[in-house]
Amino acid sequence: MSNLADLPGVPIEFKRNAREALGDGQLRRNFRGAMDFLMAKRLAQFPDTDELERLRAFGNRVRARALSKLPDLLERLEANLTRNGVKVHWAETVEEANAIVHSIVQAHEAKKVIKGKSMVSEEMEMNHFLGDRGVDCLESDMGEFIVQLREEKPSHIIMPAIHLNAGQVASLFHDKLEVDYTEDVDRLIQIGRETLRRKFFEADIGVSGVNFAIAETGTLLLVENEGNGRMSTTVPPVHIAVTGIEKVVENLRDVIPLLSLLTRSATGQPITTYVNMISGPRKADELDGPREVHLVLLDNGRSQAFADGELRQTLNCIRCGACMNHCPVYTRIGGHAYGTVYPGPIGKIVTPHMLGLEKTRDLPTASSMCGACGEVCPVKIPIPALLRRLREEAVRAPDEGPHHMRGQGAKYSAKERMIWKAWKAVNTSPGLYRVARFAGTRLRGLMPSNIGPWTEHHAPPKPAARSLHELARDHLGDE
Repeated sequence: MSNLADLPGVPIEFKRNAREALGDGQLRRNFRGAMDFLMAKRLAQFPDTDELERLRAFGNRVRARALSKLPDLLERLEANLTRNGVKVHWAETVEEANAIVHSIVQAHEAKKVIKGKSMVSEEMEMNHFLGDRGVDCLESDMGEFIVQLREEKPSHIIMPAIHLNAGQVASLFHDKLEVDYTEDVDRLIQIGRETLRRKFFEADIGVSGVNFAIAETGTLLLVENEGNGRMSTTVPPVHIAVTGIEKVVENLRDVIPLLSLLTRSATGQPITTYVNMISGPRKADELDGPREVHLVLLDNGRSQAFADGELRQTLNCIRCGACMNHCPVYTRIGGHAYGTVYPGPIGKIVTPHMLGLEKTRDLPTASSMCGACGEVCPVKIPIPALLRRLREEAVRAPDEGPHHMRGQGAKYSAKERMIWKAWKAVNTSPGLYRVARFAGTRLRGLMPSNIGPWTEHHAPPKPAARSLHELARDHLGDE
């Protein structure tokens, strides 16, 4: 599947990729086992459904309140971070964000960067950007380290290497790290940690993501299980954090329910092993920590979503991955088939704002609309409703629809538009409806057996011999 991960951030032939993924039996077995495991762990963490719904409603209110004040909170965050000694940078695009990071790297003549887990850095394709400029950028999260060795991108936003089994990782370590082959998971983790441990002390700069940025205190909060995030942000002399502008919350109190929802929804844990809070660089009387801390706040289409009252709910996401774990589409094809940094249900509503609907028009349709993603979202993002909205936007002409979405509409088929115009005419004209009803029942034998992809796995639809109106008239006549 590595070929599907070659161009993350650029959706490439989703339908073709999905067919290829469906034909990979090993991939499907890996995902089926992993998703069943994660769903069971999450369910065990929320035995009281009433408590879960109260917590989800609370989490939704916290995120909605933060977004309603987003411009003010971002300014407040910058002011408090600056007061704490953190240097804040603003980037409208990934190109600007990469240029900012590279300028910091150049200022310190850095050659080695070590990264904690960060989906925004994946969004920026930071590793490739710095690598092309002679800077070695190493992933320190175990899953990210594995997919980096495979020259792939993450297939899941929480567990990057979830598409692989122990045998595949064992072969990778044997080939790339020149160690004895073993499928013992504990030994594989130990091998990875032994390889990475010395790299923390060799790095000139550490990079991390941010789970929540707290405006009240000017604090960057990161959660993790491995300790690599703490090492990446404290051992190198310079720390660069990168995050989307939507990650800001109003105060420290707001983080408590969000952490409870995040960890239980993501990995089925009551809390992660490490909760890191960073409020500034090392002070004069402190023995450890970086001498400089930088924060890069990235827009990259987020302000477009923010401008729309309905689509703004997309920005509520706390990146737990629960929607992926429960999605029947993602579970069968994995993350690489989407050709984007953010796969699965959340990716289908986030990515169009980053890349435009023209490049992502197939993603909102890659859903069974079963509603599972909306039911498990810990902050109650109405993902199915937003998918329907994006489907509508994708087939609108560029000059139709809300102003902020104009020019984002995808190219649509003239045949498709003609069909829907005909459907509208038939269903808004009683005379045409009666003619179509009569033709459908009398000419039912002419219905083709193959009507495209639908009939690859379903029986073709067949009109009834008599319409409901005719059956009703006969029934009333008998009385």
